[in-house]
Amino acid sequence: MAEKALAHVCSGNATFSNKLYEILARKEGNVFYSPLSAHAILSLVYQGAGGLTAESMGKSLHLSDTKLVAAGYQSLMETLNSVKDVTLHIANKVFVHHERKLKGEFDAIAKKHYLAETENIAFSPNSVAAANKINGWVENKTNNKIKDLIQASDLDDDTRLVLVNAIYFKGNWLEQFKPELTKKEKFYLNETDTVECDMMHMNKKFLYGEDSDLDAQIVSLPYKNQDLSLMIILPRSKTGIQALEKKLVTKDLGAISRTLRNVEVILSLPKFKIETTMDLNGPLQELGMDIIFSDVADFPNMLEGKEPLKVSKVIQKAFIEVNEEGAEAAAATGTFSFYFNIFLYKSDLSVLPISRSVLVL
Repeated sequence: MAEKALAHVCSGNATFSNKLYEILARKEGNVFYSPLSAHAILSLVYQGAGGLTAESMGKSLHLSDTKLVAAGYQSLMETLNSVKDVTLHIANKVFVHHERKLKGEFDAIAKKHYLAETENIAFSPNSVAAANKINGWVENKTNNKIKDLIQASDLDDDTRLVLVNAIYFKGNWLEQFKPELTKKEKFYLNETDTVECDMMHMNKKFLYGEDSDLDAQIVSLPYKNQDLSLMIILPRSKTGIQALEKKLVTKDLGAISRTLRNVEVILSLPKFKIETTMDLNGPLQELGMDIIFSDVADFPNMLEGKEPLKVSKVIQKAFIEVNEEGAEAAAATGTFSFYFNIFLYKSDLSVLPISRSVLVL
């Protein structure tokens, strides 16, 4: 049962990741998000949904039976939080209006299966204090990398619930780059445009492969815990990123990783740091979850009483830094429920054509 549940959640997350990325990749510039963070907190919201709302969320999240999903997320969170030789934490919390109470079954599912904390809080009239409290929890869970996820203006008299997921990862490379080999070099945005960046260098054996369908090279950089790695996909053409992105959304990255072989690689990788804030309302509506933002949303299994709930906002903030020692990444996703108003890293191998990066965590 546990293995089946975990496989179901992982499969749903993978499909959700690809479809969400397909939407996010339409905009200009880097794409940086955590689909796991979004999928985790939305699957908790799914536990409280009923009727057409539950049906819509299940289809969009690529999940079925809520009990199977709950068991799968419990297994996933316990597994991720026990990974050795890296720092990896995933946490959930439900902030509840101080005069409201979670339904017993939803409260039990949140705590047991999503390892979620729950806390009653006054969202108003002092919304600044409430936002600070929520943001303090997020900062603590992400080693102070994610700040100000919630704005005071997001909270008012109608706010009933704020559900938050936070992920933090920090891992050192198995083979670290030597700082003295890092130097300023050109980073190609296309055939002609470049920017100066700090490029790290290393010649070592890595898992490497070439994919003719993607027209790309792939290399996998292991962390100290060799069960974890950073997969880098490099299109052969300096203008090949758009074509690569369109093909990636249909690809099984696990299957790609199994084709890689251990060979000597001359590796050049830029140091970088990216921070993003993303409103996911529009993308989630495109994925088919428009009902959760509407007046006909149905969440009968969350709160005691019969107040109608709908989702107001789904916001994600994400952070990643890659340097000679390793990679550090964090993400937090919050959903806001109101009464009647109510997140693979792709990078470059050499003087690279890629101007986008994607985190799948």
